[in-house]
Amino acid sequence: MIFKQTLIPGKLIQRYKRFLADIELDTGKIITAHCPNSGSMKSCMMPGWKVMLSQSDNPKRKYKYTWEMVHNGKCWIGVNTIIPNIITEEALLNESIPELKGYDEVKREVKYGTNSRIDILLKSENQLCYVEVKNVTLVEDDGNYYFPDSVTSRGLKHLHELIEMKSQDHRSVMLFVIQRNDGEIFKPAAHIDPKYAEGLKNAYENGVEILVRQADVTPTEINLIKKIPWQF
Repeated sequence: MIFKQTLIPGKLIQRYKRFLADIELDTGKIITAHCPNSGSMKSCMMPGWKVMLSQSDNPKRKYKYTWEMVHNGKCWIGVNTIIPNIITEEALLNESIPELKGYDEVKREVKYGTNSRIDILLKSENQLCYVEVKNVTLVEDDGNYYFPDSVTSRGLKHLHELIEMKSQDHRSVMLFVIQRNDGEIFKPAAHIDPKYAEGLKNAYENGVEILVRQADVTPTEINLIKKIPWQF
């Protein structure tokens, strides 16, 4: 995914009320930006860190800036949770995820389960494949990637629904997209949300596939680049 505009640099002052962040632009101007991330953003929001923002010309928007990424001194970290779905769709259309090749249709945000929408539904003549995509931004002191970074009852619900789709003889896939490159392996964050970690293991044991991909995050583009090992 190539950004259609040149991102605007600044420094993080603070993030608050989950969806707001005060940023000092490189011009010295202080603005409030929308933070498109409902998680704790642990390990990716230290005051003073460099950030990149996109800007909207939509007059109906209260906050015209969107916080896209932050730099921790080692790498850029993509904080926009919408991006993983976009770059996953692009990768699927380009058939660059080998485990998910061979489907005729790629559809996003399709209703399924109990008042839910699957991130991506893949269709072929003989099979439906339900793909749930999660954004990973957390690296802990042990150098590993973790999800979630806060308790997620919604994420647990998605796991239950993937199990249900698998029980109906459909293919179910949990895809974790890591938007940083300074970690080693991926693990469910049992120390943060033990119910989700247990739910992921249960889903795997019931036939839900787990895929982990790393994205290359830069101020000009973000793309999936490689497979990352995982373990419980």
